[in-house]
Order: sequence, then structure tokens, then C-alpha cells
Amino acid sequence: MADLQRNSLRLGGALLLSSALSLGLLIAGARSGEDSYAYMGWNLFLAWLPLAFMFWLLKILRRARWSSWEGIGVSLLWLGFLPNSFYLISDLIHIQESPQSEVLYDAVMFTSFSLNGMLLGYISLYLFHVQLRRRISSNMTRFIIGMTLFLCSFAIYLGRDLRWNTWDVFVNPAGLLFDLSNRFISPFSYPRMFITTGIFFVLLTTMYYVGWNIVRVLRYSQTSK
Repeated sequence: MADLQRNSLRLGGALLLSSALSLGLLIAGARSGEDSYAYMGWNLFLAWLPLAFMFWLLKILRRARWSSWEGIGVSLLWLGFLPNSFYLISDLIHIQESPQSEVLYDAVMFTSFSLNGMLLGYISLYLFHVQLRRRISSNMTRFIIGMTLFLCSFAIYLGRDLRWNTWDVFVNPAGLLFDLSNRFISPFSYPRMFITTGIFFVLLTTMYYVGWNIVRVLRYSQTSK
């Protein structure tokens, strides 16, 4: 238990250091006016929330059932904010706005934010995955993980193409439902929805599958010594 806590603190410290690097790059290359990328700091903050909610959920699961109102409530918060972690990948689109002399610097900066978002999202998803495997069958666990990544991919489409965000679930649910209803009623009128959701689902699922197997190999190598 002590080793687990110590390793968790080390991981947390490493993630904070990596995020600090991204923020440092943002500050060092700061520009004013329309070329400002200050919103990247806020996006990175949102990317941290799913991991915070997951640790909150793990604390609840030590003393209560997942089906308790606390467990369900925090799980929904986690799921609602999880797409924000992966959404940082889509911010790479802003590189096209960079002045020619700043393209390389901005590419490094955006990549650092994207990697941090991926790491934060996948770590929280992995912890969720582990908890599921302790309670339900492997096949059902795979299905739930797949659906979670699909919902994240669709949410990235909503955020990038329609400019909706997690807060709109609370502050403008009617507008969000209106946009969603249009796409459910006439889905083939929105081919970009299928393209954006599909490419992100393939990317997120493939990378998570690779990461899951890397962790399994590393754990096996440790136990086989």
C-alpha cells in the first residue's frame, strides 16, 4: 500500500511537471490579440478534471457501492468531462493560424498540450477500466470502454465542429438538445459528424489498446522476475 501511494505521488508529480512544461511553452511564446493561445491553459485545466473525478470516485468505492448516489453522480461527472482530455488533440488545427516564423515552436507547444491531455485521459480511463474488471465480465468491460471512447469521440465533434462544451449541458441544455435532435433525425445530412467521430474513435481506441497492452507487458515483466 505504501509503495502504491508513493508511486501514485511520483506519477502525479511527473504529470504536473509535464503540464508545467506546456504552460511554460505557452507563456514563453505568448502573443497578444487574435493570435493569442491563452485558452490552451484553460483547456489543460479541463483535461485534469476527469483524473480528479476518478480519484474522487476511487475514494467513494472504498466505502460504498458503485450504485450509490455518490458513485453514480461522480461517475457521470467523470464521463461528462473526460472528452476534454482528448479534445486537446483537436487543438492542433490551430497550427495553421501560426505565422510562418512560429510554426515549429507552436507545433511543439500544441503537441505538448495534446500529449498531456492524452495521458490524463488515458490514466483516468485505465483506472475506470480496472474497477470495471473487478466487478463485471471482460466482454462487458470491453463494451463499456468502447462506448466510452465512442462518446468521447462524438463529444470532440460537438466541441470542435459545433462549439459546444461540457458546461452547456447545464447552462444551455435546450440548444444542445436541438442540435443533437437534428443529427439524430437526419444523420446522413451531416457527413462530417461521421468522419470526425469515426477518425477520433479509431485513434483513441487504437492508442488505448496499445497502452493497455504496454501496461500488461510491464506488469508481467515485473512479476516474472
